[in-house]
Amino acid sequence: MLLAGDVGGTKTTIALFEETEDGLREVREETFLSRDHESLEEILARFLPMGAGRLFSTGCFGVAGPVIDGKSRTTNLPWQLDEQILAKTIGIRHVKLLNDLEATAYGTLHLGSADFCVLSQGSQSKEQGNIGVIAAGTGLGEAMLVWDGSRHKLVASEGGHSDFAPRSDLEIQLLVYLARKYRGHVSYERVLSGSGLFEVYTFLRQVSDTPEPRWLKEDVTMSDPNVAVTEAGLAEKDKICVQALEIFASIYGAEAGNLALKCVALGGVFVGGGIAQKILPVLEAGSFMSSFIDKGRHRTMMQRMPVKVVLNPRAALFGAAHYALRL
Repeated sequence: MLLAGDVGGTKTTIALFEETEDGLREVREETFLSRDHESLEEILARFLPMGAGRLFSTGCFGVAGPVIDGKSRTTNLPWQLDEQILAKTIGIRHVKLLNDLEATAYGTLHLGSADFCVLSQGSQSKEQGNIGVIAAGTGLGEAMLVWDGSRHKLVASEGGHSDFAPRSDLEIQLLVYLARKYRGHVSYERVLSGSGLFEVYTFLRQVSDTPEPRWLKEDVTMSDPNVAVTEAGLAEKDKICVQALEIFASIYGAEAGNLALKCVALGGVFVGGGIAQKILPVLEAGSFMSSFIDKGRHRTMMQRMPVKVVLNPRAALFGAAHYALRL
């Protein structure tokens, strides 16, 4: 029996898996709203019955934040996680914390073809090689799987917090707008996240000097503004919302290409996170891949890389569970 978890800024999913001859079989799963709880320990106390630690010896959790020396302070939650404290709380020998994108990356190795939407087939030859994984959601996560000749090894990254690099006059204006608003550093996460999409929309509404329709203003005010903009854009009900999604997809593709360059991702690039699934028609429309391959002298190499959207929302959970097998 293995304990696995996907700890995110919005929700946390915990599951028990059983190792079988055919792989892993899920025994039980439960999802919690992260901000309704003060800690992961509190969630585990709710999920596990008394003495449940006797049923298994290992646990692995993907967490939204950097993991250093077995400890993590989650980026979008006021939680502090420690492998040793978690192991003691649960009553088991081994607990491993992975960055959530490390868990997602590892999970992609154990998904089937139906779990992906192909944006680019890339090279027809099935090349073994490094893999890049990028995922926009509550924040922007990135990770790499490095091929050592026999298997893939995980490499964590906080690349989502690197400097946003504009590629057009309009994106330069967007950078200036965000730099003034946040008084300094503007990361890719400021743009490529749920809240980032609304930032792009707000910027475009301002520079276009186009009045916001009353119905849209009500949707933005009364519900999640990111969802309101996404739905209006997908339905083509408002041209600014449509433009916001197109710019978002273009910048997303550019940063995915940046990650691919940094690890020479001939094994492929996987796009995870909830946003990609919600705006899939926009990603398939072409601006994502146009920006991805637009890397000057390395354009041909970029075209060789397979690019796929991860459709299975449980990739990080599966990755944590399969990694637990190694402990």
